[in-house]
Amino acid sequence: MSQPTTATAELPTLPGDTTVAFGVADIIVVVFYFAFVLIVGIWSSIRASRGTIGGYFLAGRSMTWWPIGASLMSSNVGSGLFIGLAGTGAAGGLAVGGFEWNATWALLALGWIFVPVYIAAGVVTMPEYLQKRFGGQRIQIYMSVLSLILYIFTKISTDIFSGALFIQISLGWNLYLSTVVLLAVTAVYTIAGGLTAVIYTDALQTLIMVLGALVLMFIGFEKVGWYEGLQEKYSTAIPKIIVPNTTCHLPRADAFHLFRDPVTGDIPWPGLIFGLSVLALWCWCTDQVIVQRSLSAKNLSHAKGGSVLGGYLKIFPMFFIVMPGMISRALYPDEVGCVDPDICKRVCGAAVGCSNIAYPKLVIELLPDGLRGLMIAVMMAALMSSLTSIFNSSSTLFVIDIWQRIRRKASEQELMIVGRVFILILVVISILWIPIIQSANSGKLFDYIQSITSYLAPPITALFILAIFCKRINEPGAFWGLMVGLAVGLVRMILEFIYSTPSCGEEDRRPAVLKDLHYLYFALILCVLTAIVIVLISLCTPPIPEEKLVCLTWWTRHRKAPTIDLKNYKSDAAQINPADGESALVESTDSDDKEEAAAKPPCWKMLYLWFCGLSTGPTPTLSQEERAALERRLTSIEEKPLWKIVCNVNAILLLTINVFLWAYFG
Repeated sequence: MSQPTTATAELPTLPGDTTVAFGVADIIVVVFYFAFVLIVGIWSSIRASRGTIGGYFLAGRSMTWWPIGASLMSSNVGSGLFIGLAGTGAAGGLAVGGFEWNATWALLALGWIFVPVYIAAGVVTMPEYLQKRFGGQRIQIYMSVLSLILYIFTKISTDIFSGALFIQISLGWNLYLSTVVLLAVTAVYTIAGGLTAVIYTDALQTLIMVLGALVLMFIGFEKVGWYEGLQEKYSTAIPKIIVPNTTCHLPRADAFHLFRDPVTGDIPWPGLIFGLSVLALWCWCTDQVIVQRSLSAKNLSHAKGGSVLGGYLKIFPMFFIVMPGMISRALYPDEVGCVDPDICKRVCGAAVGCSNIAYPKLVIELLPDGLRGLMIAVMMAALMSSLTSIFNSSSTLFVIDIWQRIRRKASEQELMIVGRVFILILVVISILWIPIIQSANSGKLFDYIQSITSYLAPPITALFILAIFCKRINEPGAFWGLMVGLAVGLVRMILEFIYSTPSCGEEDRRPAVLKDLHYLYFALILCVLTAIVIVLISLCTPPIPEEKLVCLTWWTRHRKAPTIDLKNYKSDAAQINPADGESALVESTDSDDKEEAAAKPPCWKMLYLWFCGLSTGPTPTLSQEERAALERRLTSIEEKPLWKIVCNVNAILLLTINVFLWAYFG
């Protein structure tokens, strides 16, 4: 990162030199905050049913709308988003805020279209849905492995990188030390608490993070003279030292417009509306991390309410992340807007540019003592919360979709332990990955995340849309469509890694497919291509019989019939019946009283069992009727008419506001 070079008079100082800024008040705040978060985590994990798969992974299907909405927002707004969005905002202006506003549409699609089908189908993970919908094993295994790859490449690694960048700029610690400490705390808290701990602390962190960011936004706007002042100062934010005969030091002329030229724009408008929708549908409607939040809702109305709240919350990042990034460039053009490769290397260790430091720089320079500590604590907490979500979801995927394939007869106890060991392995991989991100430091973190996603995710979007809306799609079509899409996407991704982006003043030697085809256009093309392959191959192979699609598509979601699972006769043992996974939720409440009577194991064993979420008492079994009633309750998509209307009205209101904002800033 920042090399320890002596800053001479004409060079901007290193970010590392601001360590003095961190006062005693800040340190006290950080320590208190983390102690508090751990206590909340432990308290909520004692309350929750962690000893069952449904409890550990789905928070016992008991969440109401507001923690779901807040959690949808915060598992998406990690410190990676703060650093990435503000950085791209500093480099290119408002357009990147469109990424956030586009999410509103996808969130409503989640609550109104996708979740009803998932609940009716009674699934815990997304690959499990595909397995019920198409049968066979190949698609489910492919999906699980691809999701894990995407998590490691885009989510875990970038979050850790940005968190480490933050700690390093604010505290001047060694990058690895700060990362290891951070991961250790996160892992302890995920492993001990499961999803309820994540959802409770998420709600709290989102609140503090948003308030802190709002305070910083007002201080920043006051410094530059509000919006008019920002427009004026941003357009003149030019570093002292520039690369002669180039224009890269000049802020973009279209910085204050969302809609950019479709050919020359850095974020072309057709890409922002259509290409981005492909990525947004993947992220919000088919991605385990997000959907898991909605599936833990008490009922469908709560899931919809969570979507609407999440949609309202997604309006704000434009104002409290993207604009402060632009303010940061206006106030510190020499560091944030540097273009000379040598100076950039000195400021932040990346020759391509230092826009990534825009947000941390603002926090360190502008916030008063104590508040600065709180903001750093919350940024770290945000990082922990998004990592916790990802660790939790990855272990769910691994255990339910991969481990159960290998070990057909695995007991619930074994599954819980394997899930936790897998988290530890992920942590190790993530730490080893940091140097790779440091070296592949493309000037804009957010663009790195989005472009990797747009090479790997579009085939999945195409598949889910077709699976839910088109009954004719079958397993061979789905599988080969995914394979073709993956091959095309990987080619582009590997090219991207081979040819790096040229820094200022260098000639662009990349092939035309990289240089002229924006990644958002590529995402759209890839999605359509996959859809065509899926449909063609499905039409050439026999269809899935109608009676096997009950509850699994949009058209058949209300039909209740004895569903014939499309599972292979062998895989029955390898499947978690939602009722088995969830029946334990009902049992866990009754079993508390009976546990007292059972002989108590020794203390060390109690502690170990608690940590691994294993029940210390005997587990009662449900009768056939109780099990059927439970299954009916868990897969019901009935809604009370009043709440249905409330949700619909709110959704329409939200869309109106969204369209107005697009038009205003367009």
